[in-house]
Amino acid sequence: KENPFIEEAYQRLALDYLLKQAGIQDDDLLIMSDVDEIPSRHTINLLRWCDGIPPILHLRLRNYLYSFEFLVDNNSWRASVHVYQAGKTRYAHYRQSDEILADAGWHCSFCFRHISEFIFKMKAYSHVDRVRFSHFLNPKRVQRVICKGADLFDMLPEEYTFKEIIGKMGPIPHSYSAVHLPAYLLENADEFKFLLPGNCLRESG
Repeated sequence: KENPFIEEAYQRLALDYLLKQAGIQDDDLLIMSDVDEIPSRHTINLLRWCDGIPPILHLRLRNYLYSFEFLVDNNSWRASVHVYQAGKTRYAHYRQSDEILADAGWHCSFCFRHISEFIFKMKAYSHVDRVRFSHFLNPKRVQRVICKGADLFDMLPEEYTFKEIIGKMGPIPHSYSAVHLPAYLLENADEFKFLLPGNCLRESG
């Protein structure tokens, strides 16, 4: 059986190679983030226009689950921007610096259009060990959990203190505000309705 963590390591090595093939140059700004970690337009412009940014800068993102209806916290920090240096800059998705830019964008985990995509993600890569019971993958259960803002894996929150765990137990409170959401999302609301507050029902796919 394939080890999901080894697969992920190979993927990151391939990304290092592809960056070189794409013609990256020294002092180019390189964003290292997962596809669901989205820097805001004002963050990108700030980094492009300012001189003297740190060689590695983490981005603190607003953490959402399933859609922009469920704000978990403001503590997503793994995304980073690097001033590229050949032979030195390597793809990584862990803490590499103490420098962090606050309110730099959004991290929307499990923000899919189709129920089938949720199930695929639950069974794939580094989540596979969390599916403890086959009924977790039942499409009706998945839909119910999404609308409640509860945990798909029925697990305790991943936190460092009992106070933080207790503070995050149970469903995430609903938010129906569109303030601070990505402008592109709001400008294309018809296409991305499933990501907006109040639209938790998903297509089966």
